[in-house]
Formats: sequence, structure tokens, C-alpha cells
Amino acid sequence: MAVPTFVDRVTLHAAGGDGGHGCTSVHREKFKPLGGPDGGNGGKGGSVVLEVDRGVTTLVDYYHAPHRRAANGRPGQGSNRSGADGADLVLRVPDGTLVKTPEGEVLIDLVGEGTSYVIAAGGNGGLGNAALASSRRKAPGFALLGEPAERSSVVLELKLVADIGLVGFPSAGKSSIIAALSRARPKIADYPFTTLVPNLGVVTAGDTTFTLADVPGLIEGASEGRGLGHQFLRHIERCSALCHVIDCATLEPGRDPLSDLDVIEAELSAHGGLEDRPRIVALNKADVPDARDLANLVRPELEARGLHVFEVSAATREGLVELSYAMARLVHQRRASLPPQEPTRIVIRPRAVDESDFSIKREGDVWRVRGRRPERWVRQTDFSNDEAVGYLADRLNRLGVEDQLRKLGAEPGDAVAIGEEQNAVVFDFDPSVETGAEMLRGPRGGDPRLEGR
Repeated sequence: MAVPTFVDRVTLHAAGGDGGHGCTSVHREKFKPLGGPDGGNGGKGGSVVLEVDRGVTTLVDYYHAPHRRAANGRPGQGSNRSGADGADLVLRVPDGTLVKTPEGEVLIDLVGEGTSYVIAAGGNGGLGNAALASSRRKAPGFALLGEPAERSSVVLELKLVADIGLVGFPSAGKSSIIAALSRARPKIADYPFTTLVPNLGVVTAGDTTFTLADVPGLIEGASEGRGLGHQFLRHIERCSALCHVIDCATLEPGRDPLSDLDVIEAELSAHGGLEDRPRIVALNKADVPDARDLANLVRPELEARGLHVFEVSAATREGLVELSYAMARLVHQRRASLPPQEPTRIVIRPRAVDESDFSIKREGDVWRVRGRRPERWVRQTDFSNDEAVGYLADRLNRLGVEDQLRKLGAEPGDAVAIGEEQNAVVFDFDPSVETGAEMLRGPRGGDPRLEGR
């Protein structure tokens, strides 16, 4: 089985690092057996970040290893020592990578060196009992758990960022022209579909340096799935201009330069979005006598269509200098027409201060509570610790969950679920409980042994 070296579409499964748990600790030293809580906070989990690196040209690394995970945050420790944050996992991707959901929704278009996007955020670390202490809760016997990290699956789709796109039938000489004009060394042979992946080369003409890319395997019906061209048509969507490379020495019956041009234009039109790109034509293989005669014959008709035509030979390099300068002029015109690039600005939209941040809905026999804060609080709660459960009840009560349940008609003993159906925490509604399930008498989180200290 052949191992692919160029991959332009993969599904990536990413998971951030989980947050570290907070620590429950009480400071102890000689003559101070209860010196107060000193449990540190847990560290934040690392995030999975995509970042553009122009040294990367393929997504093949994620084809072989599609599952990636960032480092977890470390748990807090006693003596007020916070856990270390987990390191972010930075995944390098090529310039021009499109990030989509599995359903096809575009999340971001990564263009430009250093552009980055977080696809799976790390979980926040849990607070230690030192951070939970207050004037009423002097010695919390619990800490908050670290939050689970985000997990996501995204589709990475590469669209080459090139200035000029070479289009044409297989074996028209596109790869040979790229090899002659740049240092790129694509595979070249005298049979159709030699080129199985797009090639990219850098060309300098005068003061202009630009990139040149070809689209392999374009034949009639490519936009509908024939041949290989349908896999690579998207790679010319970012090109400033297109160059038709036409084989004037083909021996295939029923083909000639004009019909070849019409077929490729029909496929480009069916793909869509390329109508505004300037076109030039390279009549290739002019070193063959019959090909030169045919080029001279069709040139007037091509020019009558408003196309700039160049007779070239990739084998002898005839006409390639003139062709490269014509490409450079198109690139220069395109760049001059673009508005000046403004610096990237990040817009932060804070949440409304008076937002209730939760909703309650009756689903059969269950009252379901949904909201960012109550669901996060549930994830942070250690349900094996009664004092932690009491602290959760206090937080929900202050948020107004209990009052809202009463208004909606909830009765004592009704089932209340917080979170999604698959991961919900269910408890019985009992508004008569004042102190929760505390292990010690007094206010929730309080410790009568420290009263008066």
C-alpha cells in the first residue's frame, strides 16, 4: 500500500488537557496544629492550537496521527503551592488551511504566517481550600475539582496559497514549466496523470517574486468527479490569475488547442468562483515543428478572444522569460489593487452583567437545569465530600435556581437534573434543607474549632 506524502484533507480529533484538582490541606506546625487552610489551586490544562507555518506544505502528519491531546494541569499542593499549567499543544499547518466542522460549517480560514486558532481549550484548574476560605468559611474541608477539557473533531482542508495557477490537460507540460521556472522538482514523465499532487514553485521575474501552482488531472467532467482534477480544483481558488497550458503536440484524436481551452474553461466554470481571474495562454511544446505550426494557426483566434498568448517550450526554455514577466505583471496588478492590510483586531464581547445564566425546563418528570455556570459548578464538585456538595447547594441557591424552581411549581421530592441528559447530575428538590449535608455543625464550610481565632 502506497504511503501518501501529500494530504490536503484530514479529520483531526483534538482534546485539551484537563484542569488539575485543587488541594485540601491544613497548615500544621509545632504549637499550631490547625494553622488554617493552605491547599493550592490546580493548574490549567493546555489547549490544542492550530498555527500557520509556511514551512509546512501538507497535512500528512495528521493523516497518520489524527488524535492529538494537550497536557493536563497539575494538581495543587499544600503550603499554598499551585499546580503547574499544562503545556499547549501547537499543531503546525500549511498556509491556506480551512478549518471546518464535520457538518461542513467553516470555523476559520488560516491564512498568513503565525495565524492561530484554538480548536480544543484546556480545562480550568480547581480552587484549593485556601482560596475557598472566607470569614464565615474559615477552614473548608474540600477543594474544587479541575474542569474537563474541550474535545472536538474538525476537518482540515488545504487550499494552496499561490499567485498563479497552471491549468490544463494531463501531460500538457504544467510540471515541466514549474520545474523550468523555479527550483521545484516535480515528477515528470510522458504518460497521463504523472502528477498526482499539486506542485508549488517560487518564481522571480524582475523585482517581483511570486508562487506558481499547478492543478493535476484536469479532464472533461473533472468538476463532476472524473479523473483527479475534482480533488484539486479548490487549490486554485486563491490564485490571482490563471495560465492555460495547452499541449500543441498532442496526438490524441479529437483534441486541438481551442477545444482543450474550451473544455478546461467549462470545468472551471462548473467549479465556480473563478470568473474574475485574469487568464493568459501558454502554447507549450513549440520546439516540435508540427506544434509550432499549429500554435501559429490558432494564435490569432485566441488573441481575438482577448487572451495574451505565449509560445513556449519547457524543454528548450523558449519563451519562458516572456511568460514569467507576463505572470509577474498580473501578480503586481493584483497586489496593487488590494486594499492595505489592517492589523488584526480581537473583539471582546463581555457577557451581560444581569444575565441569569441558567434556564429550567420541565422534561417529563424531571426539571432540567441548563446554564454555563451551574453545569461548570457541577463538574467542579467532588460528590464524595458532603461539605463540597453543601457548597454547591449554596452556590445554586445564590444564583436563584431554588427560587426559580419554586416559581415554576416544583414540589419537594421532584427530580432535578443539571446538565445534558448523558452527563446530568440528578438530585431530589428539597427546599426545606438549610445547611445541606455538612459534616460539621454551623454554616456550610465552617469549622467551629477555628471560631474566635
